[in-house]
Amino acid sequence: MDRGLVSRVVYASIGMVFVAVGLIGIAVPILPTTGPFILAAWCFSRSSTRMEQWVLGLPKVGPLVRDYRAGLGMPMRAKVIAISSIIVACSLSAALTLDSWWLRATVAGLGVIGCVVVWRVPTAEPDGAEPVSVMVERQD
Repeated sequence: MDRGLVSRVVYASIGMVFVAVGLIGIAVPILPTTGPFILAAWCFSRSSTRMEQWVLGLPKVGPLVRDYRAGLGMPMRAKVIAISSIIVACSLSAALTLDSWWLRATVAGLGVIGCVVVWRVPTAEPDGAEPVSVMVERQD
């Protein structure tokens, strides 16, 4: 079998898994939605332009994925919701469902990493201006 075909099938399969996770995230408040769709679009860009365009054309998610790709960042409201969800989900998981201290530490560490990743995404201005982290004052 051709290596290119195999890699396209693998990327398409992984993209479909991310789409499934994103769809579940729409219904389950503590699961992410946009992140999996961003990853799905990336996978589809390497396997199927038709599927990539499908993700980019989704009514609610497509604009967020396009904005992320354009470097426009994430609205502050979305950041607050995402970080709050990560903190609540990781805290509840670590405190209520995990018995082992190392599993609790792992969940807490992954939660911290998730919060840092979300925080480092540029913040989009509400009026469509450039992201806060990109705006730099010129010194001529």
